[in-house]
Amino acid sequence: MIFENSIPEVIVPNKDLTSVVLARVDEFADKPALIDGLSGRTLTFAELRTQINHFATGLHQRGFKKGDVCAVFCPNCPEYATIFLGVAAVGGINTTVNSLYSTRDLVHQFNDSGAKILITIPQFMDRASPAAEECGIEEIIVLGEAEGATPFAELLNNDGNKPEVDIDPKNDLVALPYSSGTTGLAKGVMLTHENLTSNMVLSESINSITDEDSLVGVLPFFHIYGMVLILNLAVYRGVTLVTMPRFDLEQFLQIVQDYKITCLNLVPPLVLALANHPLVDKYDVSSIRLISSGAAPLGAELEDACAKRVDCGVYQGYGLTEVAGACHVNTMPVPPNKTGSVGRVIPNTYSKIVNTETGEELGVNERGEVLVKGQHVMVGYLNNEEATNHCIDADGWFHTGDIGYADEDGYFYIVDRLKELIKYKAYQVAPAELEALLLTHPCIADAAVIPSPDEEAGEIPKAFVVLKGEITPEEIMTWVAEQVAPHKKIRKLDIVDEIPKSASGKILRRVLVEQERASLQA
Repeated sequence: MIFENSIPEVIVPNKDLTSVVLARVDEFADKPALIDGLSGRTLTFAELRTQINHFATGLHQRGFKKGDVCAVFCPNCPEYATIFLGVAAVGGINTTVNSLYSTRDLVHQFNDSGAKILITIPQFMDRASPAAEECGIEEIIVLGEAEGATPFAELLNNDGNKPEVDIDPKNDLVALPYSSGTTGLAKGVMLTHENLTSNMVLSESINSITDEDSLVGVLPFFHIYGMVLILNLAVYRGVTLVTMPRFDLEQFLQIVQDYKITCLNLVPPLVLALANHPLVDKYDVSSIRLISSGAAPLGAELEDACAKRVDCGVYQGYGLTEVAGACHVNTMPVPPNKTGSVGRVIPNTYSKIVNTETGEELGVNERGEVLVKGQHVMVGYLNNEEATNHCIDADGWFHTGDIGYADEDGYFYIVDRLKELIKYKAYQVAPAELEALLLTHPCIADAAVIPSPDEEAGEIPKAFVVLKGEITPEEIMTWVAEQVAPHKKIRKLDIVDEIPKSASGKILRRVLVEQERASLQA
């Protein structure tokens, strides 16, 4: 059974992303488009367009051309929009980089993406500079000043007469975020101008925000959620977006109070904080009328608890990097008995549930793997045809790796995942990567990593280790933490005699997951 939205087909502009996002700038010219939440520094819509034109011109003058890749290794700030849309305007490709990445992580992404230039901040140079040198990055551009880097301001020092570039929205790439997909190490997700434009436009068509609203950009712009459904969508919709470089609950609540934020785009750990944390009572959050949650499942009880405490509407959606953002979104107000649902499939998009063993299409209230088809589904994984073919079948259906069902009204519920990724506060952690690292330690004979349920983070990485030398769990966890990004740290560890494996040698993580759940319930 194939599910689709009941509203009429939405017309998606056949234009490059920057032109679509900036289409209404004249209407909102003097209105603040982006505000740095900590300093109050502001870019109006007109100033943003001017800065994009100058930045695009500066890139062109430096020999950056259509098809070249720019690595964006920055926290959330107003200039992120300038960079992303400026690169897009000259036909370049943005490979957005996790702000928490270690030098080791950076080397993998820079090499795999073929990044030509890197844009970062002075505070990240200690990680960025050695990675850029190792990967042959031609130039580092820095927001501010740092030794060995070109100041961002230099690229704005021109007439702003950017070149006209012939862009094919359907085939030309504009973004290359990295995702572990259904399995394995992080892979470059090839997204075209049409992918991003269509997801933004289709999501906006059922989104209840208006140009009277104000948003806070606390979720990272390097993540598909922040990139498409917060940063680009806010500019496209004419909404003022207040940016935060990192999450801090007090700063977040202060910004909501000071800027009278009306709509929040969050992930479950932040919804949990709003529902339970005593700090919330010390701030005026009465301006909030709407909260949307995504990136990980949100339980119906938590959805209701947050809505009651903040006195606002709460709804959730579901999506993946590989579908350029959202593929299912609930509506506001959430219909009766649909709390906990991620909603219907978005317009111009199809979804179905299939049996995980046979691939047979399933019907209403039958659990299976969620499949999605639409113009926002990625081209594929960069340099990885095998992984692409594994998740996009011959008929164009993207296999999400998530388990869910659809009710009689076409509302979807995500209940589990086939894939073995760990989602720590909505960040993806690949068990195989941590297992490979553990096995390099001289005291470790074998290892397996699984998700362990955690109320605050959703899931945390837990390791099971077979030893061949003397070392404590604490020493192993410290050793791993020194080599990986903070979200990849192993936070629980058991010493065991044996790792359960199949006859072919594959780690039976499901056995360990079941054991972990049983021990937590005991």
